[in-house]
Amino acid sequence: MLSVEPIKAFQDNYIWLVTTNEGSIVIDPGESKEIINLIDENKIDLKGILVTHHHFDHTSGIVNLLKKGEVDIYGPKNNISEINKRDKGLDHINIIGIDFEVIEIPGHTLDHIAFYSFNNNNPILFCGDTLFAGGCGRVFEGSFEQMFNSIKKLSKLPLHTKIYCGHEYTLSNLKFALEVDSENKDLKEEYQKVSKLIDLNIPTLPSDLEKEFKVNPFLRCDEKPIKDKINSKFSISGNEFDTFTALRKWKDNF
Repeated sequence: MLSVEPIKAFQDNYIWLVTTNEGSIVIDPGESKEIINLIDENKIDLKGILVTHHHFDHTSGIVNLLKKGEVDIYGPKNNISEINKRDKGLDHINIIGIDFEVIEIPGHTLDHIAFYSFNNNNPILFCGDTLFAGGCGRVFEGSFEQMFNSIKKLSKLPLHTKIYCGHEYTLSNLKFALEVDSENKDLKEEYQKVSKLIDLNIPTLPSDLEKEFKVNPFLRCDEKPIKDKINSKFSISGNEFDTFTALRKWKDNF
């Protein structure tokens, strides 16, 4: 039996605690205090740490967690010295009985990776700051083309894939999505649902890919409502990539 528990960090980060009968792993530990409390209180057997990219809010807790004992740390090739299992040459990893595919998804950062498991037809994706509920990540080190290609790569996963991203950005992403696609009935309904969850301080994650194809404009840049909006606002009537780039730049200043 697999469980995934969100641990809040900073203002809007999520650290993910994944547990099976073989132990637990944490994903993107930007902080350590709450994780260590959980480990001590619940006698959690921490077997490893997965890292999607090098930003401090996804890695700063690693050093203190290692004080609880040495574990395998899987992550991309970057300057985080504590990572002892690099993604280069690692297409798959198996930890706590879960077989993860390691997917390279540069754009937000050049080193960004995701961890995907089919999980006995209950697929799960830990994608850091690339694909968000209702949106996608900013382009910092990479290019818009890299981010576009990374989103397209993730969009080919099974529709029932649960998406565990790194931040609680859902409400703000959906506000922007409504600006882009104001007549979208599914989007309006999702915005109301998410607003209620936020009011109750309940996480809006995970999302799933099927839902994202209905409400996330960054997955729908080939659809007429999105292309028409971008054309009317920016006089851009290009291909899907041009629409995506204009959309992401608009979101940067929204």
